[in-house]
Amino acid sequence: MQLGTRWAAGSDAPASVPAALLPAIAEVEAQALRQAQGPTPWWTLTWLEGRPIAELDAGWEVLLTASGEILARPFQD
Repeated sequence: MQLGTRWAAGSDAPASVPAALLPAIAEVEAQALRQAQGPTPWWTLTWLEGRPIAELDAGWEVLLTASGEILARPFQD
């Protein structure tokens, strides 16, 4: 796994975040920030087997699958 970067939800994603993930990240933020209580959650971008995974501290992940599909789902261990 390769560490990418971190940024606050609701702020502009860094340039290192693949453009393909941005629409799904925006959808997750719209839902998660509406329900969030307390401090602003943060995203963490990592790379696993060459594919990006953005994880939101509020319990969501947005990822690119091996088949090229973008998934946004509650975080799974």
